[in-house]
Amino acid sequence: MTKTIQAVRGMNDILPDEVHLWQFFEHTVREWLRSYGYREIRMPVLERTELFVRSIGDATDIVEKEMYTFVDELNGESLTLRPEGTASCVRAAVEHNLLYGSAQRLWYGGPMFRHERPQKGRYRQFHQFGVEALGYAGPDIDIEHIVMCARLWRVLGLEGVVLELNSLGSAEARLRYRARLVEYLGQHREALDADSQRRLTTNPLRVLDSKNPAMQALIENAPRLVDDLDEDSARHFEAVQDGLREAGVAYRLNPRLVRGLDYYNRTVFEWTTDRLGAQGTVCAGGRYDGLVEQIGGKPAPACGYAMGVERLLALMQEGPLREAPAPDVYVVRQGEAAERYAQGIAERMRDAGLNVVLHCGGGSFKSQMKKADASGARYAALIGDDEVQAGNLTMKPLRAPRDVSNSGAPQPTAQARVDLAQAVALAAAR
Repeated sequence: MTKTIQAVRGMNDILPDEVHLWQFFEHTVREWLRSYGYREIRMPVLERTELFVRSIGDATDIVEKEMYTFVDELNGESLTLRPEGTASCVRAAVEHNLLYGSAQRLWYGGPMFRHERPQKGRYRQFHQFGVEALGYAGPDIDIEHIVMCARLWRVLGLEGVVLELNSLGSAEARLRYRARLVEYLGQHREALDADSQRRLTTNPLRVLDSKNPAMQALIENAPRLVDDLDEDSARHFEAVQDGLREAGVAYRLNPRLVRGLDYYNRTVFEWTTDRLGAQGTVCAGGRYDGLVEQIGGKPAPACGYAMGVERLLALMQEGPLREAPAPDVYVVRQGEAAERYAQGIAERMRDAGLNVVLHCGGGSFKSQMKKADASGARYAALIGDDEVQAGNLTMKPLRAPRDVSNSGAPQPTAQARVDLAQAVALAAAR
């Protein structure tokens, strides 16, 4: 017997019973982004490896251990499935001169790829919506990004999502801090786990992001980056906090928040929850003022963030579940003439704006009615030889009628033979 081929580990199918929630989320996010004046940009999922090495940092976990990278045998190029979207978005903006003479508010959505150990909320193919504001230098855009996230959580009905905030300051400030941190950690090298000892020489700020319980006291007593902030970064950070207080957005200062990508500076933030176990970050981002120049463009300020779709959907599923959309009408047909007649009826109902499922595959009247009921449709349209001869159809309500007293549409409580216009009026009163 041939062995069944299964999906690649950590790359999951999204089945029909799940898709409706994805569609609801995606539609909500698109409308929310439009309300803030952000425009969609679409980038390829495959980029030159150099893009991510240069932007994310060659000493980061993503570049060192998690990227799906291969050599294109046709031309010898090293290519990588995108592990995140910011670098691709900035690359596209630079390549196509989008920043020439104007700032840009952009968003994108789609799959990202990282070779991580799969667990709940962490997959090897995962999906993100990303928001990027290119060419904006002031704290006002930092505030907008955080405030708009708070609005989305309200729209989605999410509770228990907490904002953590920090500033990484300028590159010069981070160099000063790095020296102090390396000195401190070097004095406690024996207390560092193997991963942190490796990071001590490659990316010491990432030691602060360790989740190892045995290291938390050591991390808590480490020097704080905020003490090394330059004056401009300190003013910027205070302005961000003032704006959030004015907007009524609660936050928690987290001096250990460093983010895992090298391109960040100044404001960084994470929205977290304690309802998803270890994968508690549902949205994160910050400012990356040097990235445009780093990728090859003229110097330009920038900031942005990304949200994990799978994690937010998992959080949404903890609340009241949204029902999958059901058809308005399920067309049951029996008889040779009814087969052809029902096809035309279904199309004319769709012309009128209804969602219609036309039964296919034959079967008895009883079996078709079972499928009609299971579909969730409000009405079954019954078509047999009598209906074909009379040029009408029989409408049978499958669900309790809703209050449509102001619609003028008839509401049968038992099946009734009606013409097409009546059938459309009945089903449209949904």
